[in-house]
Amino acid sequence: IYDTEANQAHRISDGMSDARFAQFDKDGKHLYFTASTNMGLTPGWIDMSSLERPVTRSVYVAVLRKDLPSPLAPESDEEKAPDAKPADAAKDAKKGPEPVRIDLDRIGQRILALPIPAKNYVGLIAGKAGVFFLAEQDALGQSQAATLHKFDMKTRKLDKVLDAMTNFDLSANGEKMLYSTGFGQGQRWFVAGTGAPVRPGDGPLKTEQVEVWTDPRAEWKQMYNEVWRLQRDFFYDPKLHGLNLADFRAKYEKYVDHLASRADLNYLFQEMLGNITVGHLYIGGGALPDVKKVQGGLLGADYVIENGRYRFARVYDGENWNPDAKAPLTQPGVNVTAGEYLLAVDGRELRASDEVYALFEGTAGKSVVLKVGPNPDGSGAREVTVVPVASDTLLRYMAWIEDNRRKVDQLSGGKLAYVHLPNTTTAGYTNFNRFLLAQIGREGAVIDERFNGGGQAADYIVDYLRRPLLNYWSTRYGEDITTPVMAIFGPKAMIVNEFAGSGGDAMPWYFRKLGIGPLIGKRTWGGLVGILGFPQLMDGGTVTAPNFAFWSPKGDWDVENYGVAPDIEVELDPKAVREGRDPQLEKAVEVVMTDLKKNPLPKHQRPPYPNYHDGTGRTRW
Repeated sequence: IYDTEANQAHRISDGMSDARFAQFDKDGKHLYFTASTNMGLTPGWIDMSSLERPVTRSVYVAVLRKDLPSPLAPESDEEKAPDAKPADAAKDAKKGPEPVRIDLDRIGQRILALPIPAKNYVGLIAGKAGVFFLAEQDALGQSQAATLHKFDMKTRKLDKVLDAMTNFDLSANGEKMLYSTGFGQGQRWFVAGTGAPVRPGDGPLKTEQVEVWTDPRAEWKQMYNEVWRLQRDFFYDPKLHGLNLADFRAKYEKYVDHLASRADLNYLFQEMLGNITVGHLYIGGGALPDVKKVQGGLLGADYVIENGRYRFARVYDGENWNPDAKAPLTQPGVNVTAGEYLLAVDGRELRASDEVYALFEGTAGKSVVLKVGPNPDGSGAREVTVVPVASDTLLRYMAWIEDNRRKVDQLSGGKLAYVHLPNTTTAGYTNFNRFLLAQIGREGAVIDERFNGGGQAADYIVDYLRRPLLNYWSTRYGEDITTPVMAIFGPKAMIVNEFAGSGGDAMPWYFRKLGIGPLIGKRTWGGLVGILGFPQLMDGGTVTAPNFAFWSPKGDWDVENYGVAPDIEVELDPKAVREGRDPQLEKAVEVVMTDLKKNPLPKHQRPPYPNYHDGTGRTRW
């Protein structure tokens, strides 16, 4: 609590929990807030070790004055006296609100837990006296929508108000609520009273009918100046890497009056802000035309042209149990295989002179009948119904990593694990947990971070990769186990390339600093600054201003605009790739296997069981 008269802050909680969302009750006598004692590593938002850790919060009330009773005192079952007479109430109203007084002495002893289940509450707003609203998300915070609850201090009951809410606010008198559901183009706004249960769909605001007159050229001038203010106020280096803001602002300002479209303005932003010489300075959006797109369909396959027909050269498998990774041609009852011909699509015959993808325009997510068969003349053909996908990128990615895993397994004789990390956020976290930990028991590992899109600092990954063997555990049945259980204790290497950046720059830097193993491939992208939130431009466009940057304990601004160089440089030779080889992967296996041959894992022997009756058993007595 901040004392505005004394200009002094006072902590009222114990400082040992994460307290948030403080709100004064309208009566001026109570303060509500939430607190969590299991935040753990989640405040380290930049680190991957903060991912997927459930958080719960309890709700508390602080009684601000010493002379006030507990709002949770046991309730008497005796008949209550009648309320004050109307005349007395009118006199009290004339007196005005009672001045707020806060007795800080031992206020920590006047903090009480409210009878509300501990959950992941992400917001609290006080309404009328004795009433407040809570927004709840799932424990991992993975859903952006929230459930809204209302708590009444008189009844001490928590009631659910709304599901799937995305925004919420109250009027000053606490009698009306403004809330939204949905996101983006599907977002809808509503106004409802707070005194009665909310019926979904009541009180809609017809925002789709709202129109605004704009002067684009006036907007462009305002946004031009706003973009420079964003860099001035948010960029991590106050000196903008040596750029003279006033000079460059004047240099490019003369072009603003000659722009012909909003896209021209984005182009101007790119040209002028490129002079700052930094990565992660992104420009996009704004009042641009909304062009309707026709979504083509894909079958998840490669084709070759043979005998005047399209022939399936490869059919990509999927995870048909996974809604995001369905393979159209491998569904039950479809069973199309490489070597078969695609003869017709929805009754339209397909020849080598046709563009195969033209027959799938607008078919993504829709049923399509294919005629397929073993022969180009159509003999032995059959018809199957498939549902093309809008993108087969995930199918091709899964095939690439599975091909790589099999190659590593083959080249190492089953001794090495292989894991690809597409980024350093949720997808990379998932891949690491799923694929590396499924290969526990291997003697070494090849970690592939090529094309890594970044995200967070990969402390979680490098911490697991460097875990040493601490001890064994002997059980009555089965093999002995280790601590840690989930670890590979042998040599490791990481493959890097020029398309890995941001968190994909930091991860190999950590890998090398911790001495986990060599880096093999090509120098990484070199973009190790970060971006947090920024105000949108007035027409919804965005321009970032990197507001934090990486530097090493040695005092160097490292990696940004330079990258992380490999210990062993290997080109991804296009000719070799076309022949089905991967020189970088092959080199990584060779290096790890050489290390493993020179330094084989020690084979520890379980000692004889202790015997405390013949004097050989070790004791402290």
